[in-house]
Amino acid sequence: MRKLLIVAAALLLLLAVLKQRQHRPLHPAPGVLAAEVPVQVDLDHGAQLQRGDVTLTTRAHFDITARVLSRADYTWGDDAQLIPEDLALGWGRMSDSAVLAKIDISQSGRFYYWHVNEFPIPRREIETSSANMHMIPADAGVKHELEQVRAGQVVHIEGFLVDASRANGWHWRTSMSRDDTGAGACELIYVESLDILPP
Repeated sequence: MRKLLIVAAALLLLLAVLKQRQHRPLHPAPGVLAAEVPVQVDLDHGAQLQRGDVTLTTRAHFDITARVLSRADYTWGDDAQLIPEDLALGWGRMSDSAVLAKIDISQSGRFYYWHVNEFPIPRREIETSSANMHMIPADAGVKHELEQVRAGQVVHIEGFLVDASRANGWHWRTSMSRDDTGAGACELIYVESLDILPP
């Protein structure tokens, strides 16, 4: 029994090391990698999609090309079944390695955090050119693509901003603006396609 536990622990450690290697960040050369702002087309009458006991209501078509600043994976809890991954994304000068070298970025508890000792660009530009976005894969293929994403890559994502709800009263609303900050400012994206763009 003890040998079995040791083997199991060794396998778990090996899997953790392999996953960390697979997701190690890339460090592209300086320069803006994703110049365009996200494109959002609001919907007058959203459709409803069912994911298990969760109803998703589409609020807007969403199209974004952005640099991945950080990624966070979630495996435990009901939320993780619906949203297995968050991506902190940046566009404009928030996709430039020269700017990002002066910004400490992290994710925790479904939030994205940044810290600077000295602002490389104005605070408001950081706030409006980056966001934490919750990813709901539309199918197994999209989920697989999301699992390959690494910080430093540029991705193109198309899908819908959605609100999520359950019959018991639970709900999670998407942000509808790139200008907001703090709690409630994250986008909830039903991802229909994701492409990792060449450097």
